[in-house]
Order: sequence, then structure tokens, then C-alpha cells
Amino acid sequence: MGQTNDILNDVRGRIDAHAEPLAEARGRLRLSRDVAIGFRGALRTYPSGSLAQHTFIHPVADGDGGVVLDRRVYPALGPDGADESPEETIEALCSLLGPSIRNVYPKARCCTSRRGPKIYFVRPVDGQDPTIDLVMALTRRDGNGLWIPDLKKSKWEASDPEQHATLFTSGGKSRAQTRRRTIRLLKAWNRQYTTVGFSSHNLSVWAWEFITEGMGLPTALFSVLDKASTRLEAGYATKDPAGVSPNVKPLIDRSIAARRLRTAADAVSEALEHDDDREAVLSVLSRVYWKYLEDPTPSGLAGKAAMLRRPNPVSTAALGLSGRPALVRPTRAYGTPLHSA
Repeated sequence: MGQTNDILNDVRGRIDAHAEPLAEARGRLRLSRDVAIGFRGALRTYPSGSLAQHTFIHPVADGDGGVVLDRRVYPALGPDGADESPEETIEALCSLLGPSIRNVYPKARCCTSRRGPKIYFVRPVDGQDPTIDLVMALTRRDGNGLWIPDLKKSKWEASDPEQHATLFTSGGKSRAQTRRRTIRLLKAWNRQYTTVGFSSHNLSVWAWEFITEGMGLPTALFSVLDKASTRLEAGYATKDPAGVSPNVKPLIDRSIAARRLRTAADAVSEALEHDDDREAVLSVLSRVYWKYLEDPTPSGLAGKAAMLRRPNPVSTAALGLSGRPALVRPTRAYGTPLHSA
């Protein structure tokens, strides 16, 4: 194992979810599912997202799961029925969840979120108080997957969160472990931006596609960043691996998303080229994980970038620029000054 692997593992040590709040989130989801299965017409419940895939990073904010209702019990709901809004049914589900969960968490409350009940437990653990989002899903008359409500858009969408969890945890033990660790590193990289570029689901799809058996952590991380960037640059789509949902898209402009991925991929590649030089690798990877790593060389590119992120003007000399001395005033993205004279 080289320096790139060691430093990425140092980042992992900073981003991995803490054991106690993670266990609390799992227990809260289990309790919510145990209550929800008693709702009229409930066929089954399921875990989804980061809890099901073991890819949570710090802090543990929420846990995802769902309850699947038999559409024959609710014939007016969803696209296979009269397209009735699910709001009343979600409120009824909340009426079951709230009192039962308050037997364990006296201050808990159940509210309506975008896709179903959202449960607040009001009992922090290690400074974190994970909520639970429980999707209220319907079986479909035709095709795989489930109908998932979107109250924000007043529509139902086809998806297969159960199959996603199966796919994203599949493969041999080594491959599955590398995939989990890579997804966590991708999430941490993505969250450093003020406007995140990708959903966690998007990053998980790419990790499932691009990580193969036998890859180590640095190679896996480079593979996802490089191949995802190449795909976006070429204008190709990312298909839903379950074959149910629409194509998976970035959350920001495609060209900006591709550029972010390419910049990070190039940095990981450069780190691997200098894998026996810890200082060089740390300097390069600090451009990828600038909130978690410090550039050990003040003259390094990451150090200069950090100067430009400060609110005060920086001299051209401090940036190592030749020519007539001048001050470089910090700007926002797209050139808007941070401060006006």
C-alpha cells in the first residue's frame, strides 16, 4: 500500500460516521418499520439509501426506508388508480407512527415530507439527532419497482429502491468493501462544495458501475471520477441500474459537473504517480479534500487556492506570480466581487 492509500484512509477516519449515532439511526428506522407494518394494506417495509448500503458519513443526519402498500387496498391512489393524492393516506400513517414512537421517544413527532412521513425523535446522541424518512410506496400493476409519491411536484414516480440496495451491496466481499469506502470518499468530496453537484444515489450508481473486483481504494476512486467525467463530457446518459427510473442526472450544469470530476480525477492520478512521496501526495490530495487535508507546501497550488478563498486581497507575489506587483481581490464564482469599495 502506498502513500495515496494511506492518506485516503486518513480522510476516511475523519468522515466515517460515528458508531453511536449510526447505531441509533438503525434502531430508529427499525422501530419505524415495525410500527408501519401494522398500517392498513402494508405488505412489507424496507431500508434504503445510506443505511441499507452502509455508506453513511459524519454527521448522521437521517435514515431512509419505506413501507409498501397494496394498491388493491387503495384503488384510487397512484397512476394505476384514479391518481388520487397520497396526502390523506400519509397523514393517516403519521397518526399511527407518532403515538407508537412516542412510547419510546416521548418528544417525537411525525410530519409530512416530500415522499411520506418524516419522524423527528428529539433525543440527540453524540450531538446528532437522526430523523427517519419513510417513503409511502405503492405496488405497480405493470412493471417492476414501486410508485413513489412526490408531493412537491404533485406526481408519482416509478422507482425500485429495494433493487438499488441489493445491487449496491452485491459482489464479493472485497469489491463491496471497496465500493462502500469509495462512495463515502465521493460523498465527502461532493459535500465540500457550497452547491453539491451530485446526489448520493448518483455517486452510488457510478461506484456500482465503475468499480471492479481487485481494485484498491485509490484506483477505485480514480476510476469513478475519471469514467464519470468522461461520460458527462461525451454527453452520454447514466441509466437507472434497476431499469425503472428515468436517467440519473447531476444536480448542476453538466459541463460544471464534468469539470469538477475531471479536476479531482487528475489530482488522484497525479497522487498515484508520486505514490512513494508522502508530502507530494498530501499536497495533491489537498486539492481534492481541501476541508480535510492541509497542503504541507505553502507554495503549493492548494495553498494558493486557499489564499484566494480568504476575504482579504492577496498580493501577486504571495501567489508566485511574476510581473508588476498588484493585489488580487477575492471574487465569488462567475466573477462577482466579495466586497465592494
